[in-house]
Amino acid sequence: MSFAHTAASRAAGGAVRVFLVLAGLFWLLPTLGLLVSSFLDPGDLNRGGWWQALTAPARLTTGNYERLLADDAITGSLLSTVAIAVPATLLVLVLGSFAGYAFAWLEFPGRDWLFLVVVALLVVPVQVALIPVSELFGAVGLFETTAGVVLFHTAFGLPFAVFLLRNFFAQIPRELLEAARLDGAGELRLFAQVVLPLGAPAIASLGIFQFLWVWNDMLVALVFADSSHPPVTVALQQQVRQFGNNIDILAPGAFLSMVVPLAVFFAFQRQFTTGVTAGAVK
Repeated sequence: MSFAHTAASRAAGGAVRVFLVLAGLFWLLPTLGLLVSSFLDPGDLNRGGWWQALTAPARLTTGNYERLLADDAITGSLLSTVAIAVPATLLVLVLGSFAGYAFAWLEFPGRDWLFLVVVALLVVPVQVALIPVSELFGAVGLFETTAGVVLFHTAFGLPFAVFLLRNFFAQIPRELLEAARLDGAGELRLFAQVVLPLGAPAIASLGIFQFLWVWNDMLVALVFADSSHPPVTVALQQQVRQFGNNIDILAPGAFLSMVVPLAVFFAFQRQFTTGVTAGAVK
């Protein structure tokens, strides 16, 4: 390979990396603006854009966050969101894992037809179920309750969870499961000690997607959540409706609502690079 060709290849690779960095910075620009706006006094923000803090960093203040944390409506909404997102995610992971293993490795009548029904449920939009589920929840006393919101998110998260985990579990070598059965492992022990460790990457990915979907949801929360203790998305929407440009609450509240999903993602991102083969070797 000639020197000119090597130099051209390195230059092209460098140009691609520079482009990707610039594209990433451009993509993160709104988030950066939101972060800076959350540390600016409303008066300063109204007199100029958030970029003024780049030349006058002394204008940054933590007053917005102090007022936010003193607002019982916002802090209570964060706790309500946690009370909804965590159970809805755990239920989907547990039930989806059991169902995925059953559809992948257990023989029972109508298994393939039931799995087709699960796949068909993937195309059902949430909006179609709002009215009938509202009537059902009202009849059984679950309307405007945290349990009702959790059940709704769990029901609509399960089809995708079962579909994803069933396909992932089906890739586990049959010989590995047969060897465990020969060693005397029952189905529960086989599921807990063999299938779950191998399925950790898919389960972690599913958990991240489910948690982000529930945490950022506003439509289901508007319909089913307790109006006196709404999730953070509804609480921020109410701030817009009541105060219009209440930026000193909206900016730090919106950024604070982003911190938890980002922390969950970065905490489990290593699972994305863990393969089935690596888990089997371990």
